[in-house]
Amino acid sequence: MEMMTLTLAMLFCLQLKHFIADYLLQPGWMLGGKGDLRRAGGYVHAGLHALGSLPALLIAGLEPTAVVLLSAAEFTVHYATDYTKAGLSGRSHAGPDTRTYWAMHGADQFLHQLTYVGLIFAALA
Repeated sequence: MEMMTLTLAMLFCLQLKHFIADYLLQPGWMLGGKGDLRRAGGYVHAGLHALGSLPALLIAGLEPTAVVLLSAAEFTVHYATDYTKAGLSGRSHAGPDTRTYWAMHGADQFLHQLTYVGLIFAALA
């Protein structure tokens, strides 16, 4: 597959996965568990993201070891990003009608998007 086509196909897969995992598949127990290391919510959510990235990594034609390592890296970065955001959000008490809330949400989403840039780079470099 041509490099540009492969890059765009991977990006499409990651963006679709992100929308589904972040906006369609997050019940309250998952959302509420992101800021607590003792609760399953954040781990399950990060796991959905890692599993959901498999199609993008597989179309890159990576060796199984690389797929596992990149999936594990995404799990770790996604969990850490969400955990940090949950902690900051809890301390700020900012509601969805504040600039602070949306700035934190935007920073969280930006970091997730940078993760996808890193995954694509690592897969195709």
